[in-house]
Amino acid sequence: MKKKSLFDDYLRNYSAGDKWKLIANDVDNISQVIVIPAYAEREMLFRTLASLAKNPPSSHESSLVICVINNKDNSPAAVKENNLQTIEYLDALVRKKSIKIFKKEKEIIAHLMDVYDARMKLGYINASSKGYEIPQNAGGVGMARKIGMDTALRLLSKSSVPGNMILSLDADTLVQNNYLSVIKNYFTRGVKTAIIAYEHQNPLNHMQQAAICCYEIFLRYWVLGLKYAKSPWAFHSIGSTIAVSTEAYLAVRGMNKREAGEDFYFLNKLAKICKIDYIKETCVYPSARSSARVPFGTGRRIQRFLAGDYREEYYLYDPRIFLILADWLWLMNEMLIAKENEIIIKAELIHPILKSFLEDSKFPLFWSVIRRVAKDKKTLARHFNDWFDGFRTLKLINYFTREVYPQINMFLALERILAMSGMSVLKLNTSEKIPPLFEQMEILRYLRTIT
Repeated sequence: MKKKSLFDDYLRNYSAGDKWKLIANDVDNISQVIVIPAYAEREMLFRTLASLAKNPPSSHESSLVICVINNKDNSPAAVKENNLQTIEYLDALVRKKSIKIFKKEKEIIAHLMDVYDARMKLGYINASSKGYEIPQNAGGVGMARKIGMDTALRLLSKSSVPGNMILSLDADTLVQNNYLSVIKNYFTRGVKTAIIAYEHQNPLNHMQQAAICCYEIFLRYWVLGLKYAKSPWAFHSIGSTIAVSTEAYLAVRGMNKREAGEDFYFLNKLAKICKIDYIKETCVYPSARSSARVPFGTGRRIQRFLAGDYREEYYLYDPRIFLILADWLWLMNEMLIAKENEIIIKAELIHPILKSFLEDSKFPLFWSVIRRVAKDKKTLARHFNDWFDGFRTLKLINYFTREVYPQINMFLALERILAMSGMSVLKLNTSEKIPPLFEQMEILRYLRTIT
């Protein structure tokens, strides 16, 4: 009864709405739904679907793929035309129409054939045509994900199969042929939320290779630093790597509608209610292409690398900040029942700037209120983790970067954080500010094994 009440409350107050309709070939007996937002992705989407089609037929029996073809009313005409063609192809696949009429589309016809021949349960949502566009004030890719994930939630609510889950993928992200089965096995064992291992695709162009290598090292260094600090937020935040149970999805009131960073904020909420598992037995391969669609993220970083002085990209947070973060988290674990003024005094001993950050963040006021309402250490710890979450952790690191420890050379930072973590197995030539690309790739391959 409680679950039914939560579901009804979500649909009534938090869902994307029900004006977007699913067109699908088969929705029976599903326990996992893969949601793929697509914005002008005619050239990429069907390659991704073809990689999903290579999963065994037995995996497709309980899986449904939903593509959310989306744009806004003010999106460029070329985007709308691209989406219209994408919907035409999808409709032919869903309704099992002949795809021979698309044989002139040499770049994608082979992928269309792979999807057509597979026993894949496929559907699409038209959030592109007139009257169905994403509202201009309703974010972007976050809203597209939300439309698809809310649709998945409705479908899975009718399923009696245990371990129901929603998988978030991107239109330019390839998967391994065990992707569906591995994730299903995890969730049938009771996992609530998971991140799937990832490796960016390796472009053919040398500068693009350098760009994505640099960016992925940055991503993995971030997690490595948080792991060193024993932060509960030490996980990757990439939209195409997320899998979540319907139960957890409901508990955090679903996906947000943000234009960018929707994955970070979604996982930030999920980590407050359940463990974020890490699935290494399969892997997804996000694209390494340049893009200006969103203000930050992979595409924007690659664009920035290629457009400017690329040497400026080879910088990372000073490892001393993660040392301070580790000391701060240890301090709070030891002083959960202490008064706010006692904590501030101890924090200043860690670093004077830590005191400034806490006061600027209104920590003393927050902690004085929490101590009055929380009756035990467990409750205090939960309230602290809710307050000092992934977003505030990022704010602390940026605060120290701005005030006292500016970013330093990428490879010097890596050498230091690996030594601090007791994992200094790489021989980094830090006399070179930027090593040759083959050495950078070797570093990245190692980081993929430990993050």
